[in-house]
Amino acid sequence: MIVKHTNRTAILAKLRKKVEANIPILIASAGSGLVASLLEKAGADCVNTFSGARLRANGMGTMSMMWPILDSNRQTLDYTREDIMPAIKGDTFICACLNANDPLKDMRMVLNECKAMGVYSASNIGPSISYVDKDSEIYRVLTKSGITLDNEIEMLKLAKEMDMVSIGLAFDMEDSIRIMEEAQPDIFCFHAGTTKGGLKGYDSGETLEQTAARTEEAYQILRKIKPDVLMIAHGAGLVYPKDGQYIIDNTSCDGIWTGSSTERIPIEKAVYAAAKEFADLRRQTK
Repeated sequence: MIVKHTNRTAILAKLRKKVEANIPILIASAGSGLVASLLEKAGADCVNTFSGARLRANGMGTMSMMWPILDSNRQTLDYTREDIMPAIKGDTFICACLNANDPLKDMRMVLNECKAMGVYSASNIGPSISYVDKDSEIYRVLTKSGITLDNEIEMLKLAKEMDMVSIGLAFDMEDSIRIMEEAQPDIFCFHAGTTKGGLKGYDSGETLEQTAARTEEAYQILRKIKPDVLMIAHGAGLVYPKDGQYIIDNTSCDGIWTGSSTERIPIEKAVYAAAKEFADLRRQTK
């Protein structure tokens, strides 16, 4: 099996062509080869791989990646190479979401390993210090020990230097502005919060309208810093296609990023419904 490879120039040209044609970009996460192949077939422009998606595919919540139970980068590299790359044709590009705060790895080595397997894009979400509330004791302890946004910014800068597409991600304006000013990513995703819905989703109580308003507020500020950045929306109230349509209609986003919405939630529904039909079969009485 030989999968088509791409490059930074081709990826960005394809994405900008879609934006110019007023067609939203679709970025989607996959924790298994089956999901990746279906996403590609459906027309996803980018498939993200990260430890949270891998754990999600095993029935755990995405945030289980925050618990120190695994080498997140090694898991991402291994399943991307063994499960994802052989499952796709190469019509979509793969973005590896990496832990830039890995104390055991030189991120240049990690990015080189990504490129060797045909992954020409990297993001700072796998996981990110941005997940942790800034006013918490754990945030202060982590940053004191060297787990910082600085490392994520440096990785995004290095990815661009290595001719990869960089996808920056943050959860609040402070981190968003820092990433935009210092890393100058090709694509930026304002992460509005953990996706609600399904068995493992978390509902913060935020409405779709509030998600859209917060997202657009971020875009207005960030585009002044880097006007040519591609803006992607994700999370919180954005769960179903109708929610995605609302976000597209009510923000200036260039596209959306789905995780649980095109992976965990539909799998939960479809597998349960099919299995329940079989489980409910009974012998016909004579």
